Amino acid sequence: MHNLTSMPAFLLLGFSDIRELQLLHFFMFLVLYLMAIIGNLLIVIVIVLDHHLHTPMYFFLMNLAIMDLGTVTVMVPKSMAISLYNNRLISYFGCVAQVFFLHFFGISDFALLTIMAHDRYVAICRPLQYETIMHKGACMRMVAIGWITGFLAAMLHTGSTFGNTFCANSVHQFFCEISKLLKISCSDFYLVEVRVLVIAFIISVGCFIFIIITYMQIFSTVLRIPSSDGQKKALSTCIPHLTVVSLLMFTGAFAYVRPPTDSSSDLDIVFAVIYTIIPPTLNPFIYSMRNKEIKTALWKLFYKNGVVYCSIC
Repeated sequence: MHNLTSMPAFLLLGFSDIRELQLLHFFMFLVLYLMAIIGNLLIVIVIVLDHHLHTPMYFFLMNLAIMDLGTVTVMVPKSMAISLYNNRLISYFGCVAQVFFLHFFGISDFALLTIMAHDRYVAICRPLQYETIMHKGACMRMVAIGWITGFLAAMLHTGSTFGNTFCANSVHQFFCEISKLLKISCSDFYLVEVRVLVIAFIISVGCFIFIIITYMQIFSTVLRIPSSDGQKKALSTCIPHLTVVSLLMFTGAFAYVRPPTDSSSDLDIVFAVIYTIIPPTLNPFIYSMRNKEIKTALWKLFYKNGVVYCSIC
């Protein structure tokens, strides 16, 4: 096949060729995108404005919301534009940018969730040392490590993927996904990316095992708390984080741990939506529904703005 490394663009997979279904997809993604943007922006705003939320747990949560904003913004607007304008083209460098930023935000997200598990461990298992261990400088360094890890991993994935030569330009996914790009590669360099993916998988499993072990220690400590109110209070700070981790892991497993098929383009899209868009959309609701402090901060934000608006009127 002809070497297409210098191709000006790739063709992404559309959701449908029927105009009505294209518009339906556009509006469905628009709703999901607005939910994700508004929910995560509200989390960031209330944490920044409310000094009661200037604690390590909420500092990590704010960074998680920023990462989720980045994740949905990288892929959803482009997919909406494909359906709205019926144009599946994405430039070569646009595809490179998608791969880089998807892995940058995604890997940083998972690294931060691992850090947040450590934060909950220190808060519950070593409460008297919490302020000493989780001081401002330590939290800043931990978050910086998470962002840097995502950046380096994204550079590695992007470089090893686009070091390939491509013999086709049709990507069977609604965004530039590495596994789909490797299928249209016509060079042996894809073995480098396969090795990188294996290393990434091992690191992800290692982080997941760390989180599981951490929560085993947390639950063991919680069970030793004499009062039921104390147990409930301790668990209430862990349940949102544990739910977010479970959602991310189960949606990822749902997408990748399944029998391979040759004709599953439609199914691939459904799985990709589940593990890339649903978690960033639901995360703000998971953290706000069971968190009285965030609910109170949101109420103050809207109440004060409402009072100011009414006084101006």
